[in-house]
Amino acid sequence: MKYTIDKQEKYSLLHLHEEKLDSSVAPGLKSELITLHAEGVRNIILDLADVKYTDSSGLSALLVGNRIVQEDGGIFILTRLSDHANKLIKISQLDSVLNILPSVEEAIDAVFMHEIENDLKSGDNA
Repeated sequence: MKYTIDKQEKYSLLHLHEEKLDSSVAPGLKSELITLHAEGVRNIILDLADVKYTDSSGLSALLVGNRIVQEDGGIFILTRLSDHANKLIKISQLDSVLNILPSVEEAIDAVFMHEIENDLKSGDNA
């Protein structure tokens, strides 16, 4: 699996350099997402600009990433999806579960908004 990771203080941006997110790539993506989370990354942005095709195993990897990050109070954002991936997510009715934004910049903004909201919530409980 070819990818790059840009680790920042508040998030990690994982850019998948694959044309297909299928059963040959999905297990590697799942383990990378789990590893990032285990390293303490709360917020993950997954840039899928290069992915032209995805299947059910790819969707499964996305759902795993979403679940582990949300369980920890973080946010998991998909960005720059192809038309095919977008249609598959909509058909699967996962567009109501997954956070999808058109650009990396918007995803980064969403991470910071999420962090501010979390800080305000924890301030309310203090």
